[in-house]
Amino acid sequence: MTTRSRFRGRAADLKGRRSERGVLDRLLEAVRAGESRALVVRGEPGVGKTALLEYVVGQASGCRVVRAAGVQSEMELDFAGLHQLLTPMLDRLERLPVPQRDALRTVFGISPGAAPDRFFVALAVLGLLSDVAEKQPLMCMVDDEQWLDGASAHVLAFVARRLEAESVGLIFAARGARDELAGLPELEVEGLPEDDARALLDAEIAGPLDARVRDQIVSEARGNPLALLELPRGWTPAELAGGFGLPGTMSVSVRIEEGFRRRLDALPDETRRLLQLAAADPVGEPLLVWRAADRLGIRAEAAAPAAEAGLLEFGARVRFRHPLVRSAAYRSASLSERQEVHRALGEVTDPARDPDRRAWHRAQAAPRPDEDVAEELARSAERAQARGGLAAAAAFLERAAMLTPEPARRAQRLLEAARSKRDAGALDAALGLLVAVEAGPLDALRTAEVQHLRGQIAFDQRRSSDAVGLLLGAARHLETLNPDSARETHLEALGAALWASNLDGPRGVLEAAEAARAAPPGPDPPRVVDVVLDAFAVRLTEGYAVAAPTLTRALELCLVPPVGTNEVNHWLWLAGSKAGDIIAPELWDAESWHILAACQVRFARDAGALVHLQFALDLLAWTHIVAGDLATAALLLEEDRLIAEATGHPPTTYGETMLVAWRGQEAPASELIAATEQEATAHGLGRLASFATYASAVLFNGLGRHDAARDAASRAFERDHMGFGPFIVPELAEAASRTGDAPLVRAALEWLSERARVSPTNWGLGIEARVRALLSEGDVAEHLYRESIAHLGRTRMRVELARAHLLYGEWLRRERRRVDARGQLRTAHDMLHTMGVEGFAERARRELLATGETVRKRTAKTHVELTAQESQIAWLARDGLSNAEIGTRLFISPNTVKYHLRKAFTKLGIASRIELDRVLLRDPTTVRPL
Repeated sequence: MTTRSRFRGRAADLKGRRSERGVLDRLLEAVRAGESRALVVRGEPGVGKTALLEYVVGQASGCRVVRAAGVQSEMELDFAGLHQLLTPMLDRLERLPVPQRDALRTVFGISPGAAPDRFFVALAVLGLLSDVAEKQPLMCMVDDEQWLDGASAHVLAFVARRLEAESVGLIFAARGARDELAGLPELEVEGLPEDDARALLDAEIAGPLDARVRDQIVSEARGNPLALLELPRGWTPAELAGGFGLPGTMSVSVRIEEGFRRRLDALPDETRRLLQLAAADPVGEPLLVWRAADRLGIRAEAAAPAAEAGLLEFGARVRFRHPLVRSAAYRSASLSERQEVHRALGEVTDPARDPDRRAWHRAQAAPRPDEDVAEELARSAERAQARGGLAAAAAFLERAAMLTPEPARRAQRLLEAARSKRDAGALDAALGLLVAVEAGPLDALRTAEVQHLRGQIAFDQRRSSDAVGLLLGAARHLETLNPDSARETHLEALGAALWASNLDGPRGVLEAAEAARAAPPGPDPPRVVDVVLDAFAVRLTEGYAVAAPTLTRALELCLVPPVGTNEVNHWLWLAGSKAGDIIAPELWDAESWHILAACQVRFARDAGALVHLQFALDLLAWTHIVAGDLATAALLLEEDRLIAEATGHPPTTYGETMLVAWRGQEAPASELIAATEQEATAHGLGRLASFATYASAVLFNGLGRHDAARDAASRAFERDHMGFGPFIVPELAEAASRTGDAPLVRAALEWLSERARVSPTNWGLGIEARVRALLSEGDVAEHLYRESIAHLGRTRMRVELARAHLLYGEWLRRERRRVDARGQLRTAHDMLHTMGVEGFAERARRELLATGETVRKRTAKTHVELTAQESQIAWLARDGLSNAEIGTRLFISPNTVKYHLRKAFTKLGIASRIELDRVLLRDPTTVRPL
């Protein structure tokens, strides 16, 4: 086949593709009309995916087109595909917000800087595409997505999910399913219909073709256009005419590659070497390939036979006929031949301009361990780490270890590679590297570090019980080797134990706490981590009263805002999983609990730590739920859902479980609670099980099913998880009181009284007075109910205040003081209904009816029906945020912000931002987010 017929073959791939072309035509029409579209074109090799991309390019008049293609040898080089796609538009970087601009400049190696979170990179790409598309509709074409590096795939998948109103089209061509693209619209490209396949085959074969041979080829090719064109090439005219040489039982892609191998073998040796050289270079830069060819003594004339055969062409880029040609060429080289071509490419790659690719070529060329090459790879790993390229750093370190001659240094580099693999989320690969580390020489410190990393991976994999043992063992080993690191590891072990404890008993958490108490003391003055560790250990071994002063000091230290990137990450770990989630509630400090949750959201958002942000949003939503602000909680949980949708991470359903439980929505609450209990049992997470039982108790107390509430709350109460008691005990006491279980109410009161004496906050004192009232009669009970209302009225725990009014009103009705009861019950009903706590509001309504008062069921009506996203955008615009700032906050482009703001203006009947203040304040149903 000539070079011209190569392109004719591409066009032939479109025979019979009317429906596929129709899908692509409609996508182009939408993009030209100002909409955005993403599409995954999926099919086996050779089926015509690239031809369909070429069709889009040919039809994209009036659009700007940018292209990239995954390259198998670059899969470990983070952001390589993204750089390829965005290079034509990097001149517009300066138009992006500074954090986003710096993020892209850093990952592309344009300028130095701290490794940015991929969230900022993704937002930068979204903003850049949106900005470019303002001038002209933009089509982004990504071929061979299955070979795209992981970082680029994650970022482009994020962008594809957030495209909405930007005049941007993003089309991926891919072979198989890939998790990053799950859920995006797909176009499945199948083989040509039989008649079109026969017509294509007849058009390409000039000589006679036996009918039985033609039918067999069509059947074996399964309509694959490339197979139809390539399979017959290795046969003689006699074989085609007489039925000899039919393919065997190999898969279509293997047969095609074998066909290419046969064609390669027929080329002159010098041409075949040129193809092997080009296949080893992922850049496709002609001058680079020719400089390397000169090193190997390959003349320029060697390119002609490859071009005439339709396998390779030299133009602005070096392009293979098909990725399978590249694969066949590379595999046709022996090991020594591959080393020769990589050595030549390494020698001609500019060490200043592209040091990492030079190091990679040198590594592939090394026939034996070589410390110079290994050290160069280690430096590349440092650069990749600085750019946020975790997968690339791990790949460089792993290869560096393989080339390290000294065993101890080799083991250290393998350990560093394993850490990078874990940071990149490749947990199984990290464990595999640790096996290799353990096969080398291990001193005491490295043994402890390996055990520590195994424990961290076990916790990441939600194997909390395994994590406790591994982390505890590592902490004990580190005590004499690195005391500061030992104490941090003890806290990790204790945190894992707190999550795992009490499904099979408290042994694990007590062992971890006793080990922490026995650890060497921290430095003087102590770090925050040292105070937190001591507070947890004392609380778990000596009880609440003894631990309260240290817990209070730990909380004070965690309330100090962090400075610098490293401090922020460390603070998020301490304040998130320790102080905000456990210590503040344990001390009945509602204000600090809310402040820490809000700070976590702010710092996690600013740092781009999306996984942590999801959990922080859930925690903040919980603080709003118990404050009676369920509408704001719902908006925060909507942001969690948006993050999950944008990143492909699963949403954290804990906040949603709490929200529907407080709303009294039995069916969705029961479903979510059951799923949480199943997850807790599967992973041995006792703390998660307590959360599920607490949500059950809230739901059933609201619905008036106090037996079920008591049983659920009793299970959580027995586990006595730190930080859960202030939420569980009120449910337990109320349910036990309503079911006549006075001993259980007294047990709850005894638990409360110990804490109220030591931590006399208004929250704790208000709940204690309320529980004490449940056990009292007459004037004493009435005084206690009023005392409870007074204390809780000075807190942000508005739901508990409303429930105090409800319980007081119920008690007054039972005392036959109907008039007095109506006042308390009316207050409770109005508060609970306004909050959206409908289960308890319905209880108050029934009690009011029992007093003889007429109460109609009320349903909340939305005066202005803004969507959750429109409401968020409107409030943020009211607060003075620009479209770019709102986009960063909500993971959308500025153009999408503008689009939703216009819709909100129309619904609100206004024309500009300056009117938002007046309209939003007037409409109480248009709730304000954090």
